[in-house]
Amino acid sequence: MTALECVRSFIEAINAADVRAICDLMTEDHLFVDSDGAEVRGREALRRGWTGYFSMMLDYKIQVRETYSRGRVVVMIGTATGTYSANGSLRPENRWRVPAAWRAVVKDGRVAEWQVFINPEPIARLMGSHAVE
Repeated sequence: MTALECVRSFIEAINAADVRAICDLMTEDHLFVDSDGAEVRGREALRRGWTGYFSMMLDYKIQVRETYSRGRVVVMIGTATGTYSANGSLRPENRWRVPAAWRAVVKDGRVAEWQVFINPEPIARLMGSHAVE
């Protein structure tokens, strides 16, 4: 599998909220870096992270408009969307959409690094408005 094919499969797994498939496509020492530069390392830590994220953002999706690939590195530009769910329900007023970019590094057919570049402000505002629910 090429780096580009691996990353496309990774995004398909994310869009399906399939934590098992996401983890199967990660290296054991996978590194996740969020838009603030915070890092989480290790497949098992990320298994918990993705599971938790999908419980808050039930319909999280990545839409890629442009892709650039060079060797083991793939960079994508597009949009991230989702609906913040404070109580397990999908309410239209909790829907968000932000421009986003992702950088992946592939090693031996698995994603070794996944970095997200978004403005988290709109999502944080939604989450903050439900802090007392």
